[in-house]
Amino acid sequence: MSIHSVSSGRNNSIKEVSFNHSGPKPVRYGSSKGADSDGLSLSQKELRDEDARLVYINDPEKTNETIEFSGNSIRTSKYSIITFIPRNLFEQFHRVAYIYFLIIAILNQLPQLAVFGRGVSIIPLAFVLFVTGVKDAFEDWRRHKSDKIENNRLASVLVNDKFIEKKWKDIRVGEIIKIKANETIPCDIVLLSTSDPTGVAYVQTINLDGESNLKTRYAKQETGSKVPEKERINGLIKCEKPNRNIYGFQANMEIDGKKLSLGSSNIVLRGCELKNTSWALGVAVYCGRETKAMLNSSGAPSKRSRLETRMNSEIIILSFFLVALCTVTSVCAAVWLKRHKDELNLLPYYRKLDFSDGEVESYKYYGWGLEIFFTFLMSVIVFQVMIPISLYISMELVRVGQAYFMIEDNKMYDEETNSRFQCRALNINEDLGQIKYVFSDKTGTLTENKMEFQCASIWGVDYSATKASIEDEQVEYSVQVDGKVLRPKMKVKVNPELLHLSRRGLENKEAKRIHDFFLALATCNTIVPIVVDTPDPDVKLIDYQGESPDEQALAYAAAAYGFMLIERTSGHVVIDIQGERKKLNVLGLHEFDSDRKRMSVILGYPDNSVKAFVKGADTSMLSVADKSLYMNLIRATEAHLHSYSSLGLRTLVIGMRELNVSEYEQWHTAYEAASTALFGRAALLRKISSNVENNICILGASAIEDKLQKGVPEAIESLRTAGIKVWVLTGDKQETAISIGYSSKLLTNKMTQVIINSNNKASCRKCLDDALVMSKKLKSTSGNNTRGSSDAVTTQIALIIDGGSLVHILDSELEEQLFHLASKCSVVLCCRVAPLQKAGIVSLVKNRTSDMTLAIGDGANDVSMIQMADVGVGISGQEGRQAVMSSDFAMGQFRNAVLVLVLFWYVLYTAFTLTSAINEWSTTLYSIIYSSLPTIIVGILDKDLGRRTLLKYPQLYGAGQRHEAYNKKLFLLTMADTLWQSMAIFWPPLFAYWSSNIDVASIGDLWTFAVVILVNLHLAMDVVRWYWVTHAVIWGSILATFITVMIIDAIPTLPGYCDIQISREAEKMEYQRVVESEQIEMLPISVSQPI
Repeated sequence: MSIHSVSSGRNNSIKEVSFNHSGPKPVRYGSSKGADSDGLSLSQKELRDEDARLVYINDPEKTNETIEFSGNSIRTSKYSIITFIPRNLFEQFHRVAYIYFLIIAILNQLPQLAVFGRGVSIIPLAFVLFVTGVKDAFEDWRRHKSDKIENNRLASVLVNDKFIEKKWKDIRVGEIIKIKANETIPCDIVLLSTSDPTGVAYVQTINLDGESNLKTRYAKQETGSKVPEKERINGLIKCEKPNRNIYGFQANMEIDGKKLSLGSSNIVLRGCELKNTSWALGVAVYCGRETKAMLNSSGAPSKRSRLETRMNSEIIILSFFLVALCTVTSVCAAVWLKRHKDELNLLPYYRKLDFSDGEVESYKYYGWGLEIFFTFLMSVIVFQVMIPISLYISMELVRVGQAYFMIEDNKMYDEETNSRFQCRALNINEDLGQIKYVFSDKTGTLTENKMEFQCASIWGVDYSATKASIEDEQVEYSVQVDGKVLRPKMKVKVNPELLHLSRRGLENKEAKRIHDFFLALATCNTIVPIVVDTPDPDVKLIDYQGESPDEQALAYAAAAYGFMLIERTSGHVVIDIQGERKKLNVLGLHEFDSDRKRMSVILGYPDNSVKAFVKGADTSMLSVADKSLYMNLIRATEAHLHSYSSLGLRTLVIGMRELNVSEYEQWHTAYEAASTALFGRAALLRKISSNVENNICILGASAIEDKLQKGVPEAIESLRTAGIKVWVLTGDKQETAISIGYSSKLLTNKMTQVIINSNNKASCRKCLDDALVMSKKLKSTSGNNTRGSSDAVTTQIALIIDGGSLVHILDSELEEQLFHLASKCSVVLCCRVAPLQKAGIVSLVKNRTSDMTLAIGDGANDVSMIQMADVGVGISGQEGRQAVMSSDFAMGQFRNAVLVLVLFWYVLYTAFTLTSAINEWSTTLYSIIYSSLPTIIVGILDKDLGRRTLLKYPQLYGAGQRHEAYNKKLFLLTMADTLWQSMAIFWPPLFAYWSSNIDVASIGDLWTFAVVILVNLHLAMDVVRWYWVTHAVIWGSILATFITVMIIDAIPTLPGYCDIQISREAEKMEYQRVVESEQIEMLPISVSQPI
């Protein structure tokens, strides 16, 4: 473990703690559950037969003879026609209240318990289930439609020595497929040949890793010259079994008696697009759900909001409260029956015998025990509104209303793409106000993925562009080719002095050094120049496409200074240098890797001289620099690098070495042997590269700015101020991610960086242990400093970990250590992570804390992460910080308890017969008309804080994280509040009319009015912002209650009308408790004394 401190111009220090233990060479990319989890690649071990898949080229029958491999059909939908009803109902009944309503509906079907109409009791639950089911069915229908379009796309497949159109879903492993320019790859294929004579193909992997730059893939020379239509291609590919590692591939190919090694540069994955290549041939090795893209898609999970989950527990509490009320009612009924057992033959409440016709017949009395049991169940039915089904309907409507306002928010409208905010999951928008962790992709999310060359240091001289030069000098270099004007697609800001020196050719040493520097920028890369048409037929633009946006920026910078890359093949490059065309042979290329942290190209000049141009990270390049002659140059370059880094610029060091004949011959022989090695190829090439990448003459350094999305630094600062932890998960190189971390203000110079780059499980364990010990020391040291000085600042820790380490940590006992370490850090930066590893990181936090998580990304590689998080946000090209602040969820509390308690108090005065003074229609409409609409409108429109206030004071967001507006304590206080409110509503009217001749229905209407008025007034007291709609629904609901109750009492056709009229007539006649003869059978309506 080593700690590096570099003093900055701002008197801060950048501390870096690096854990990099020895061990087998690491696999930098991979999933948490890949087949390559042992950390070994083809370059380090031979592929065993039991771990291999055998693919016979152009022979799908033989390939699938022993084992029928997966077809190429895919499915992203959740349901089928058969599974929709049971699975959808299973998901919906995760809501505890739905189970409760189902039980109530079943109980109401029994004749002994039929308090309400049997059909009426089923309709509410059936309606909610139906509406939700239709919504889910529509969403899944769209997935089915998308799958159908994808599966029915056409591809050219070789059948009987000729290519025919075949649907994607019918492609089989072993078939040869022909892909044309701009077509999408239908499955994972191993390249056999391309339109380029050297076997190069350029692909765009935006659907896999979010990168829009072109990547190079290669066909083997042994298969590149074969034409399938003219000669049959026979061979065998032995490859690894399907796995999620999109960055690695283990295989070998036997063809024409030769055994060839295959790697990740020889396979093109499903979803990639062929670019700048007329055609390519490949053999299918993985199809359908076995392709790497599909294996990295974790499927669409069913998400439920944290509020809904909390409501489930509180509904259980309400259920216990309901059981308590029902128990009290049934126990009291048991006591009453015992006390009046001798009067049951005559009492109208529970009379056993019927004397109306002169003949005695047994009444339906089930005995003392069953009557108590039935009383309990009937109590459950009468008090069922304690848990209203309308609560869920109200929540759904509130979510729809909130989604509408989010979609129509002009602050979240992007003019460049003409796109608005989209709310695709209506059931989790309230979670936006409770986020504690934000997991973000980097490329295209935090950044625009657009690099701009800013300045350079050449041979110890700093050519930083001044402000004036930035404004005045934006050079657009152009050349004449076949009568056409060629100019770079992107303009670059240049330094006037450096531009003047670059045009002086090779007249002196200074000009020669500048010449070599820009020649290195133009050639030491994998850039592919593409000619693009313009409205002017005489003007063409050169668009530089490459794997790295850094390379693009450097190539455009070289072109601006007169070193324009015109053409590139695997064998040569053509450079226009100040109007003079020069062709240089590419003798070899050592691509960038995370171990060396540099790349090199070996060029052959027309005069037979050979030069190696090298570029890479500063630490990597300076360690191989020739320090015997150029120490002053190295010191000056280091000072300039530090100056550039302090400005948040991305830096690279450029070097060169001239090779004599013997050095070149020695390197070339070893390079050819390593390139064709069957096993250990990567390790051999890495070793060979060190032969030329040493004793480098440092030419200088470049500085590039990665353009951030608008407002990203401010957004991250606001998020951190609000107490939200930001984690960045990216597939980019570690150096790139760290650089972006600084420019986005995610990382600061005051943070201590803990870097973990390990390559086996034991090494990972030691790294985590060391990091935990060090973090405790830093925290304790910081605590002591804080106590000693009022101005001391707590030490912040930033954890930086790569995907190779995560391969051994995720899904193992080391996860717990990683979580403890990460929880102590202010920032976590994960580099070179595969799509499923991103989901694994989110799961790491989600499964170990109750805090809410949000994932944000812009590409298909972010889908698994987005689906794993509690809230997922997809970005279409622009940064979306407003989404976090956009939702303010307010909901009506459990006020139905007031009505239930009023019903309960009345039961105490009716011999516990479950007689209700409130008409059953009023009981049903209470949650639909009387009180639901105000709750919905207030939930949609009301907000305690405005947008400007929240953005100005992000700390206020912490109220949502702490659940101050809705928690268990507040819930219990609300229930206690409803208890005394129900007493205040029930007893004053009862005592006021105790000796009057008012009928039960009338006093029931009075109680209904009182409950509605009280609930709406209580809601009005909670409203923060009043709108005319709010006034209309709150006061309008009270008015609607009066009108509705009068209609119910006046219309004869409504159920209950006759009971109301009979009860009123009976009250007028002063109905006696014991009657000699009774012509009307009915329940008592007079008010008796409670026990």
